[in-house]
Amino acid sequence: MRLLRVMSVIVCVLLVAGCGENTVTRGNTVSNAGGSGSSDDRFTGMDDGVIETDSEFAYFSKEYFNYEIGDRVFFALNESALSEDAKDILTEQADWLLRNPDSTVIIEGHADERGTREYNLALGARRSEAVRTFLLQQGVGAVRMSTVSFGKERPFAACSDETCWSKNRRVVTQIEETTGS
Repeated sequence: MRLLRVMSVIVCVLLVAGCGENTVTRGNTVSNAGGSGSSDDRFTGMDDGVIETDSEFAYFSKEYFNYEIGDRVFFALNESALSEDAKDILTEQADWLLRNPDSTVIIEGHADERGTREYNLALGARRSEAVRTFLLQQGVGAVRMSTVSFGKERPFAACSDETCWSKNRRVVTQIEETTGS
């Protein structure tokens, strides 16, 4: 009798685990670009949830772009060169943008808190331009993209150590809201 109960519990657990195969959990992970941050840090600032991927609509949604492909890439200290991890994410972003020709993006460059305001604005601009150039090379039209640098003015993480600094050295690709349709 006890063995039957244990077997029933195992079967239930396996059934529940199998139900999640067609879902994507929200939350991007950071690839450690020259920092000492954990590889499983969450960057959405949102409660974990599930995005259904059974429908074709899911792939074309802003949520899919943000949480499955990833809306940001990270940089090493004082660098604007794209890492291989960043290029992989940007290649997927370009593919999504090519399949969604009505979507436009704002490419936001950011820096950590170290350095002057002017230096970090220039660094953020170089980073956002590096992403824009890469997406152009992948076939995304220039008229669909604009860039802006926030420098150190909009940190994602607020602390004064490498854990936060590595999260703030980033470019975020924001899908602009479309009107009409």
